[in-house]
Amino acid sequence: MSRADVVRYLRQFEPKTWTVLREGYRWNDLRADAVAGLTVAIVALPLAMALAIASGTSPEKGLHTAIVAGFLISLLGGSRVQIGGPTAAFIPVVFAVIVKFGYGGLILCTLLAGLMLIAAAVLRLGTLMKYMPQPVVTGFTAGIAVSIFTSQVPDALGLRLPSTPGDFLGRWSSYFAHLDSWQPAALAVTLLGVAIIVGLRRWRPGWPGFLLALLACALAAWLSPWPLTTIASRFGALPSALPQFDFPRIPFERTREMLPSSFTIAFLAGVESLLSAVVAEGMTGRRHRSNAELLAQGVANCASALFGGLPATGAIARTATNVRAGARSPVAGMLHALFVLSFMLLLAPWMGYVPLAALAAILVVVAWNISEFESFRHTLSAPKGDRLVLLLTFGLTVFLDLTIAIEVGMVVAAFVFMARMADAVEVSAQPATDDTETPGGDEDQRLRLPPGVEAYQVRGPLFFGAANRLDEVFDQFRANPPRVFILRLREVPVVDASGVHALRMLLQRCRKHDVALVLSGLQTQPLRVFRQMGLVEAEPGLHVAEDFATSLALSTRLLAQTPLR
Repeated sequence: MSRADVVRYLRQFEPKTWTVLREGYRWNDLRADAVAGLTVAIVALPLAMALAIASGTSPEKGLHTAIVAGFLISLLGGSRVQIGGPTAAFIPVVFAVIVKFGYGGLILCTLLAGLMLIAAAVLRLGTLMKYMPQPVVTGFTAGIAVSIFTSQVPDALGLRLPSTPGDFLGRWSSYFAHLDSWQPAALAVTLLGVAIIVGLRRWRPGWPGFLLALLACALAAWLSPWPLTTIASRFGALPSALPQFDFPRIPFERTREMLPSSFTIAFLAGVESLLSAVVAEGMTGRRHRSNAELLAQGVANCASALFGGLPATGAIARTATNVRAGARSPVAGMLHALFVLSFMLLLAPWMGYVPLAALAAILVVVAWNISEFESFRHTLSAPKGDRLVLLLTFGLTVFLDLTIAIEVGMVVAAFVFMARMADAVEVSAQPATDDTETPGGDEDQRLRLPPGVEAYQVRGPLFFGAANRLDEVFDQFRANPPRVFILRLREVPVVDASGVHALRMLLQRCRKHDVALVLSGLQTQPLRVFRQMGLVEAEPGLHVAEDFATSLALSTRLLAQTPLR
């Protein structure tokens, strides 16, 4: 690798912070970024606590994530306006990991996920994330929304539960079994919070709806004669100190068990961060560096775990808020983290009075926002394969496990794609007109075939899903095989190992029946693969022609060299 190649390779990891500083950063830019950072911090403060509680941890862990990971994602990331921190997508998987392995297990999963993201960046896999099938994304996003809503039912209704089951059906069974313990005051506070957020979004979209709802609900709870569960009553006083480096007891012996959950965290962090970067790119017109973004996500998740935080990624809603607030550079994201830190240090005693029902109201709205109801409904009108992938991913996310849902959804989506590609491959006995080969219509070309010559046209990629079509071709004239068989491949853009194997099997059958095989009009990729796998030069009885006219001339010579049967 030359020095220039190394420079180009490293340049894709250059943080946008460095790019901005190199271009010149002025006082007006700092002022705009400070306003945007403060605006996002006001949104992030209640959301970070709510997400942490919903994930089965204490609220300060969400704040630590917003501070540590949020700062590093902006400092090292490949987007100018990305805002990082805890997001709702992680709630089901984080809750499941804590239930199964404890918080130490979550630390290990987050560390492993961070290392996976760093490896993905080094391997330059950032650009591949955009090929995620839309039905899979919509299915598990909608499933996550249902899981988030389900997790908030106890706090929204004020249910008194001895324990919270981890599975969907177990939770609802427990809810109905303890429905008599519901508290009207908790439900009233939840409805008040939802009404304020929805109302402000409609009539005052520029106002910080989450924060105002939180303050109104806290005031209502303080004035209420009925006792309500608050952050302080369940978790104690929030710490008013800097996040501390911590390396708790980590069950390294169970690393193999945790790999699937770690992969899920890394997958969600990578996909959501790049989706958020794409959204920001559309809003600002500024390009992002996908591999730099993955590298930042990996470093941020490792750091978040070691400072008592949660998995983190780019947050689409907060990033959009940052853009609308006038952010100009990654400095806005770093200031957002510092503002959250200031709020935690100064307001920790008062945040303990916030009722959990208020946080439940915030997450109910978040669940509706990420449910992508319209996208879900629209995908239900898609072809049958897409509907299958959507519903399967959604059902597995809700009823079983997010990790399994993603794995199965991707595999089924791949099979659906392969089936479609196989159906798109056409093997026709009528040679198609091709101006690059020879003029004239189909019938004219077939009349030009000498006696004893057959020609078939293949259209589409010759890959493992369609390779068996070549066997079907030879079966059509097995009783009376030709002396020369022309296989026209001008419209085959790609071939894989299975396609080469299928051609080799076809060649063996041709040899068995003394049939010369001519491959006509090979494109660059198939020709390179054939030569790489030794199919063209090393196989006797196989011939290659540049175009159909050359194939006809070659067939005439082969007929003259081959004795009549």
